[in-house]
Amino acid sequence: MRVNHFKSICYALMLTSLSSMSAAQQDDTVSGEKGTDMVVDGVVMRPLGLVALVAGSVLTIVTLPFTIPSGSVASTAREWIVKPAEYTFKRPLGDFSDGGR
Repeated sequence: MRVNHFKSICYALMLTSLSSMSAAQQDDTVSGEKGTDMVVDGVVMRPLGLVALVAGSVLTIVTLPFTIPSGSVASTAREWIVKPAEYTFKRPLGDFSDGGR
């Protein structure tokens, strides 16, 4: 029973984040108001960015046996660790325009 509840919460968070990200990519804001954008960023997007960073770090380590022989460790780490870290920690609060670049 608790597992189903946890899954429902995870699905709702993913759906919310995806819809927020698609809205942010269309017009560089979520709501059009800076204060609301900051709240959405601080409460939803930053924690999801941190989750993506941790998951990417774990996945990078797990896939090392496959990425070392192919020489793709750097590109894998860039996509799964560096980009989520930049999105989470380098971007100004409420600014969805550049994704940390």
